[in-house]
Amino acid sequence: MLSFDIRSLDHEAATVDAVLPANDAVWIEEDILRPVGDGIQVTGRLSVAGSGRFYFSGHLSGATLQECRRCLVPVESAVSADVHVLFAEPGGDDEDDPDVFPLEGVRSDVIDLRPAIREQWLLEVPAFSVCRPECKGLCPKCGADLNSGDCGCPPESDARWDALRKIRDVPE
Repeated sequence: MLSFDIRSLDHEAATVDAVLPANDAVWIEEDILRPVGDGIQVTGRLSVAGSGRFYFSGHLSGATLQECRRCLVPVESAVSADVHVLFAEPGGDDEDDPDVFPLEGVRSDVIDLRPAIREQWLLEVPAFSVCRPECKGLCPKCGADLNSGDCGCPPESDARWDALRKIRDVPE
């Protein structure tokens, strides 16, 4: 469960141990870095951090499916991160702070962690992934996968370096 009644937090902090599923409604169509498998495992603690303020400190972990930035094969990337999120009621001093999640809506007595977890997930997913460190990628001319072997394209030569090549090849 990733929604908590604010009134219950007055007595003690809430322990969070839940999964945000990959097919949850919080994910939008444009989210290409959605989690795969069971979703995101979320653990942590939600507590009061002052009048009208609440603090979530926890950990999220899961995996996402990306393309290798060199050869475009699918790569499953593990994501694991500690997260710290502040929620505040509207009208406070930090209302314009982009790092503070506002508490608003029809049910303002409930904190829904899902939007904050989604945002933290998207920030933590690696921007680029490779299938393996020694990946050779694709040939820029013919598009062949160079990990499978040489494509047969002639090596590219930049004419701007010809003068230096002549100097290098001159016998002493």
